[in-house]
Amino acid sequence: MTLFLIFLATCAAAGATGAAFPPGPWYKTLDKPDWTPPDWVFPVAWTSIYLLISFAGARVAGLQGSGYAMAFWAMQAAFSTLWTPVFFGLRRFKAALAVIAFLWLAVLGATWTHLQLDFWAGLAFVPYLIWVSVAAALNFQMWRLNPHVEPLKINEA
Repeated sequence: MTLFLIFLATCAAAGATGAAFPPGPWYKTLDKPDWTPPDWVFPVAWTSIYLLISFAGARVAGLQGSGYAMAFWAMQAAFSTLWTPVFFGLRRFKAALAVIAFLWLAVLGATWTHLQLDFWAGLAFVPYLIWVSVAAALNFQMWRLNPHVEPLKINEA
């Protein structure tokens, strides 16, 4: 249980960037693809994902040979934490695409390495991989549909 709580606290810290860099009124004015999920889906999805990957990390952390799995777990947490301030905070859609590409690779790596150690831990990462795939497609479409959005400069943010 202690390991689960440590992983969950890490997820909560990563998720706190959403509170620090909320979408704001400017986001509502953007052109979005028709398939953009409604706003209520995002907190439900992230809460579910954070619970699942905390479960996965806790199941694998103490296992022999879990080094790569833990490295990918930490890597996905870092890129997940970085994406929100880049996309919402700085409004740098193209840079956010680069971040989410690395996030997708980290989640894929975490899925694979967790699966090698524990079937249920690997399976717990699958919804995250699907969600990041959708988020990457959304990020790309937002960049494509909103070429007029000017990135914020650091001293404006």
